[in-house]
Amino acid sequence: MNLNQITVPSLDLHKSVPFYEKLGLRLIVDALPRYARFECPDGEGTFSIHHVEQLPQGEGIWVYFECENLDEYVQELAEKGIEFEEMPNDKSWLWKEARLKDPDNNQLILFYGGENRKNPPWRVN
Repeated sequence: MNLNQITVPSLDLHKSVPFYEKLGLRLIVDALPRYARFECPDGEGTFSIHHVEQLPQGEGIWVYFECENLDEYVQELAEKGIEFEEMPNDKSWLWKEARLKDPDNNQLILFYGGENRKNPPWRVN
């Protein structure tokens, strides 16, 4: 089994699609105003957004996008006007992360985990 796609809710895809394109995702399915799907610039994963009348309550959805050149990428996005809640910083779980929200308040984490992404020192054998 392989995780291929994550789909998040959006109240307004006309706002969300340009946001995700600015992040560097490439639009591959345009079924606005109900649905859009993107390819990630690296790897085989896809990411989509679908229209909802109401967003989930509480903490909501957290989506992680891994970036090898995290510091440079975050700087490029900041120069394009993307606002970050947290700039890249080292975490106790041995990843470096930057955090931001999409137009629908979904939590996005741009990170670099390297070898520790799948093989942290506390990995279960």
